[in-house]
Amino acid sequence: MLRFISFGSGSSGNCYLLYTDTDALMIDAGVGTRMLKKRFNDYGLKLSSVHNIIVTHDHADHVKSVGSLSHEYNLPVYATRKVHDGIKHNYCVRHKIDDGLKRIITVKQATEIGEFSVTPFHVPHDSSDNVGYRIEYQGVVFCLITDVGSITDDIRQNISEANYLVMEANHDEQMLINGSYPKFLKDRILSPKGHLSNRECGETLAGCATDKLHTVWLCHLSDENNHPELARKTVAEALEQKGFTIGDDLRLVVLKRKSPSEIYELK
Repeated sequence: MLRFISFGSGSSGNCYLLYTDTDALMIDAGVGTRMLKKRFNDYGLKLSSVHNIIVTHDHADHVKSVGSLSHEYNLPVYATRKVHDGIKHNYCVRHKIDDGLKRIITVKQATEIGEFSVTPFHVPHDSSDNVGYRIEYQGVVFCLITDVGSITDDIRQNISEANYLVMEANHDEQMLINGSYPKFLKDRILSPKGHLSNRECGETLAGCATDKLHTVWLCHLSDENNHPELARKTVAEALEQKGFTIGDDLRLVVLKRKSPSEIYELK
């Protein structure tokens, strides 16, 4: 049985876990090590059950704990060469990844990581590099796409093949435009290398999702420029206009920014 947990999703820290009875893969490590240990313990899990870490990009909210976790538990860290270089030069990552634990992955090339087949694909964002992940386990396809400035054909293709999907719905455009952020930050978020709005997320899913898709988790919501119910409603309306029945054909879940999700079984 494949299971999924979110341990945090947003600018305060991102960390996700895919695991089976015999293997566990961490995606990003932007939550503090001490907090992660507590949250694993709350679920009756152990960090020592994690065998590998994969990283989307080098911004602090995704990697601030990756070096310390990797060192303490002797965990290989998989990322593109540019992301590894970005982590090395990120002052927020106090404990760098040991050279012997760095693993290079290549966009569009499948890599066997433990029990999982992992294929990264490019996602536009203003980091050194950024990838989404297609992760396959015994015929189940799980995709994670976060920090998305704009939608590409590769993103559309991976959504169309997914059974389970974590997808960014960062902001409501009017809340952002009318909000208190300075202009340069608004421009950054709205740029082709910024973050995905609720509307763009919904339109993309409506155009790409198939009946193979069972669950969508909305991730990386802004604390100031979004609201969980607004994100869910906006995305749900776009999907319903395309004939999806939310809760029947498709489960739609909003991941919390600072607290863990329930354990989801991916069948």
